[in-house]
Amino acid sequence: MSDIRSIKRIVKQDTRYSVDAYVFVLEALHYTRKRFGIRGHVTGQQLCEGIKCLSLERYGAMTKMVFEHWGISKTLDFGNIVINMVNEKVLSKTPEDKLQDFEDVYDFDDTFVRNYQLKLHPKKHGTRRKE
Repeated sequence: MSDIRSIKRIVKQDTRYSVDAYVFVLEALHYTRKRFGIRGHVTGQQLCEGIKCLSLERYGAMTKMVFEHWGISKTLDFGNIVINMVNEKVLSKTPEDKLQDFEDVYDFDDTFVRNYQLKLHPKKHGTRRKE
């Protein structure tokens, strides 16, 4: 759990984002590797795509609100979180990685509000409520 201690140190130094935001980005990194079959390094744009998919699965229409609660309002915020974790040695980066890789990957209003697709699950047979 040294990652959590490191994240708490980061949040004391940089109060823009909550501990939950950092933990989510770490979870999204693992999710991205698994979902897209990536063995090893994940680019900023790949991570942003994984973050989008995981957050929509987990929070649905509430994603933008959850991110705002954590201090996140744009994809560049994910880059700031990653850079903070790189500086604290929680994550590593390649020489090609840069903060700008996270800039304007997608618009939160378009992705999480206007273009959000509600997924309805069909009713299962035999689950009808008795009256």
